[in-house]
Amino acid sequence: MRRLWGRLTSVNVQKAVWGLDEAGLPYERVAAGGAHGVVNDPGYRTLNPNGLVPTLEEDGFVLWESNAILRYLAATSPALALPADPRARAHVEQWVDWQATSFTPAMRDAFWQLYRAAAPDRALIAASLEKSEAMAAILDHHLAERTYMVGEGFSIADIALGCAAHRWLNLPAERIERPALHRWYERVAARPGAARALGEPIA
Repeated sequence: MRRLWGRLTSVNVQKAVWGLDEAGLPYERVAAGGAHGVVNDPGYRTLNPNGLVPTLEEDGFVLWESNAILRYLAATSPALALPADPRARAHVEQWVDWQATSFTPAMRDAFWQLYRAAAPDRALIAASLEKSEAMAAILDHHLAERTYMVGEGFSIADIALGCAAHRWLNLPAERIERPALHRWYERVAARPGAARALGEPIA
Protein backbone atom coordinates (compact mmCIF):
# COMPACT_ATOMS: atom_id res chain seq x y z
CA MET A 1 0.00 0.00 0.00
CA ARG A 2 1.43 3.37 -1.01
CA ARG A 3 -0.02 6.60 0.38
CA LEU A 4 0.97 10.23 -0.20
CA TRP A 5 -0.18 12.83 2.29
CA GLY A 6 -0.60 16.39 1.05
CA ARG A 7 -2.68 18.95 -0.82
CA LEU A 8 -2.19 19.65 -4.52
CA THR A 9 -1.86 23.39 -3.97
CA SER A 10 1.49 22.74 -2.27
CA VAL A 11 4.42 23.02 -4.68
CA ASN A 12 6.23 20.34 -2.69
CA VAL A 13 3.31 17.93 -2.93
CA GLN A 14 3.14 18.66 -6.66
CA LYS A 15 6.71 17.40 -7.02
CA ALA A 16 5.91 14.13 -5.26
CA VAL A 17 2.69 13.59 -7.24
CA TRP A 18 4.44 14.25 -10.54
CA GLY A 19 7.26 11.91 -9.58
CA LEU A 20 4.91 9.09 -8.60
CA ASP A 21 2.96 9.45 -11.83
CA GLU A 22 6.13 9.53 -13.97
CA ALA A 23 7.29 6.40 -12.16
CA GLY A 24 3.98 4.72 -12.96
CA LEU A 25 3.38 3.83 -9.32
CA PRO A 26 -0.15 3.42 -7.91
CA TYR A 27 -0.85 5.39 -4.77
CA GLU A 28 -3.58 6.91 -2.67
CA ARG A 29 -3.33 10.64 -1.99
CA VAL A 30 -4.75 11.88 1.32
CA ALA A 31 -5.50 15.61 1.40
CA ALA A 32 -3.56 17.20 4.24
CA GLY A 33 -2.17 20.60 5.11
CA GLY A 34 -3.66 24.05 4.71
CA ALA A 35 -7.46 24.08 4.90
CA HIS A 36 -7.48 20.28 5.08
CA GLY A 37 -5.78 20.23 8.47
CA VAL A 38 -4.53 16.77 9.51
CA VAL A 39 -0.87 17.79 9.84
CA ASN A 40 -1.19 18.65 13.53
CA ASP A 41 -2.99 15.42 14.41
CA PRO A 42 -0.90 13.18 16.69
CA GLY A 43 -1.11 10.31 14.22
CA TYR A 44 0.27 12.43 11.40
CA ARG A 45 3.02 13.84 13.62
CA THR A 46 4.24 10.30 14.24
CA LEU A 47 4.81 10.09 10.49
CA ASN A 48 6.21 13.57 9.99
CA PRO A 49 7.25 15.40 13.17
CA ASN A 50 7.56 18.65 11.19
CA GLY A 51 3.82 18.77 10.53
CA LEU A 52 4.48 19.51 6.86
CA VAL A 53 3.59 17.90 3.53
CA PRO A 54 4.27 15.79 1.58
CA THR A 55 4.80 12.55 3.45
CA LEU A 56 5.12 9.24 1.61
CA GLU A 57 4.13 5.92 3.22
CA GLU A 58 5.07 2.70 1.49
CA ASP A 59 4.61 -0.66 3.21
CA GLY A 60 5.76 0.69 6.58
CA PHE A 61 8.48 2.90 5.10
CA VAL A 62 7.92 6.63 5.76
CA LEU A 63 9.70 9.46 3.94
CA TRP A 64 9.24 13.21 4.04
CA GLU A 65 10.93 16.13 2.25
CA SER A 66 9.80 16.41 -1.37
CA ASN A 67 13.23 16.25 -2.96
CA ALA A 68 14.15 13.24 -0.84
CA ILE A 69 11.00 11.60 -2.20
CA LEU A 70 12.10 12.44 -5.76
CA ARG A 71 15.54 10.96 -5.10
CA TYR A 72 13.96 7.82 -3.66
CA LEU A 73 11.76 7.45 -6.73
CA ALA A 74 14.79 7.91 -8.97
CA ALA A 75 16.63 5.19 -7.04
CA THR A 76 13.77 2.69 -7.19
CA SER A 77 11.91 3.40 -10.45
CA PRO A 78 13.52 2.77 -13.86
CA ALA A 79 11.45 5.53 -15.47
CA LEU A 80 13.17 8.14 -13.27
CA ALA A 81 16.58 6.52 -12.87
CA LEU A 82 19.45 8.97 -12.49
CA PRO A 83 22.10 9.00 -15.23
CA ALA A 84 24.75 6.31 -14.96
CA ASP A 85 27.51 8.83 -15.59
CA PRO A 86 28.54 10.27 -12.21
CA ARG A 87 28.99 13.79 -13.57
CA ALA A 88 25.59 13.86 -15.24
CA ARG A 89 24.09 12.43 -12.05
CA ALA A 90 25.77 15.15 -10.02
CA HIS A 91 24.29 17.79 -12.32
CA VAL A 92 20.79 16.39 -11.77
CA GLU A 93 21.40 16.54 -8.01
CA GLN A 94 22.79 20.07 -8.35
CA TRP A 95 19.65 21.41 -10.02
CA VAL A 96 17.32 19.62 -7.61
CA ASP A 97 19.15 21.31 -4.74
CA TRP A 98 19.19 24.68 -6.54
CA GLN A 99 15.42 24.58 -6.79
CA ALA A 100 15.15 24.14 -3.02
CA THR A 101 17.89 26.53 -1.96
CA SER A 102 17.71 29.31 -4.56
CA PHE A 103 14.75 29.51 -6.95
CA THR A 104 11.84 28.68 -4.65
CA PRO A 105 13.14 30.74 -1.68
CA ALA A 106 13.60 33.74 -3.98
CA MET A 107 9.91 33.78 -4.96
CA ARG A 108 8.50 32.78 -1.57
CA ASP A 109 7.66 36.30 -0.34
CA ALA A 110 6.06 37.29 -3.66
CA PHE A 111 3.91 34.18 -3.64
CA TRP A 112 2.77 34.55 -0.05
CA GLN A 113 2.04 38.25 -0.38
CA LEU A 114 0.19 37.93 -3.69
CA TYR A 115 -1.88 34.88 -2.79
CA ARG A 116 -2.25 34.70 0.96
CA ALA A 117 -1.67 38.07 2.61
CA ALA A 118 -4.74 40.10 3.57
CA ALA A 119 -2.80 43.32 2.94
CA PRO A 120 0.07 42.59 0.49
CA ASP A 121 3.39 44.25 1.29
CA ARG A 122 4.48 45.77 -2.03
CA ALA A 123 8.07 46.24 -0.88
CA LEU A 124 8.38 42.55 -0.02
CA ILE A 125 6.82 41.61 -3.34
CA ALA A 126 9.20 43.84 -5.30
CA ALA A 127 12.28 42.50 -3.51
CA SER A 128 11.17 38.91 -4.01
CA LEU A 129 10.43 39.45 -7.70
CA GLU A 130 13.87 40.99 -8.19
CA LYS A 131 15.55 37.98 -6.59
CA SER A 132 13.36 35.61 -8.59
CA GLU A 133 14.22 37.34 -11.88
CA ALA A 134 17.89 36.68 -11.17
CA MET A 135 17.11 32.99 -10.68
CA ALA A 136 14.90 32.90 -13.79
CA ALA A 137 17.75 34.43 -15.78
CA ILE A 138 20.08 31.64 -14.64
CA LEU A 139 17.51 29.04 -15.64
CA ASP A 140 16.82 30.67 -19.00
CA HIS A 141 20.52 30.86 -19.82
CA HIS A 142 21.04 27.23 -18.85
CA LEU A 143 18.14 26.07 -21.02
CA ALA A 144 19.03 28.15 -24.07
CA GLU A 145 20.34 25.16 -26.02
CA ARG A 146 18.97 22.30 -23.96
CA THR A 147 15.89 20.11 -24.22
CA TYR A 148 15.89 19.13 -20.54
CA MET A 149 17.70 20.29 -17.44
CA VAL A 150 20.49 17.72 -17.81
CA GLY A 151 21.44 16.06 -21.09
CA GLU A 152 18.74 14.78 -23.42
CA GLY A 153 16.70 12.88 -20.86
CA PHE A 154 13.86 13.92 -18.56
CA SER A 155 14.86 13.67 -14.89
CA ILE A 156 13.80 14.58 -11.38
CA ALA A 157 15.52 17.94 -11.94
CA ASP A 158 12.84 18.71 -14.54
CA ILE A 159 10.14 17.76 -12.03
CA ALA A 160 11.53 19.88 -9.19
CA LEU A 161 12.14 22.90 -11.38
CA GLY A 162 9.03 22.33 -13.47
CA CYS A 163 6.86 22.75 -10.37
CA ALA A 164 8.80 25.84 -9.31
CA ALA A 165 8.58 27.33 -12.81
CA HIS A 166 4.84 26.63 -12.88
CA ARG A 167 4.43 28.80 -9.82
CA TRP A 168 6.79 31.51 -11.09
CA LEU A 169 5.23 31.78 -14.54
CA ASN A 170 1.72 32.01 -13.11
CA LEU A 171 2.33 34.68 -10.48
CA PRO A 172 0.06 37.69 -11.13
CA ALA A 173 3.03 39.98 -11.68
CA GLU A 174 5.08 41.37 -14.55
CA ARG A 175 8.08 39.27 -15.51
CA ILE A 176 10.93 39.58 -17.96
CA GLU A 177 10.34 37.35 -20.98
CA ARG A 178 12.50 34.21 -20.81
CA PRO A 179 12.03 32.34 -24.13
CA ALA A 180 14.15 29.28 -23.30
CA LEU A 181 12.53 28.90 -19.89
CA HIS A 182 9.08 29.10 -21.49
CA ARG A 183 9.91 26.54 -24.18
CA TRP A 184 11.26 24.07 -21.64
CA TYR A 185 8.35 24.60 -19.26
CA GLU A 186 5.78 24.03 -22.00
CA ARG A 187 7.61 20.84 -22.99
CA VAL A 188 7.75 19.31 -19.52
CA ALA A 189 4.30 20.55 -18.46
CA ALA A 190 2.80 18.74 -21.47
CA ARG A 191 3.90 15.37 -20.10
CA PRO A 192 1.09 13.16 -18.79
CA GLY A 193 2.78 12.99 -15.40
CA ALA A 194 2.42 16.76 -14.98
CA ALA A 195 -1.33 16.80 -15.54
CA ARG A 196 -2.39 15.72 -12.06
CA ALA A 197 0.37 17.61 -10.29
CA LEU A 198 -0.18 21.00 -11.93
CA GLY A 199 -3.92 20.84 -12.63
CA GLU A 200 -5.17 22.66 -9.54
CA PRO A 201 -5.41 26.48 -9.42
CA ILE A 202 -2.44 28.08 -7.66
CA ALA A 203 -3.45 29.15 -4.19
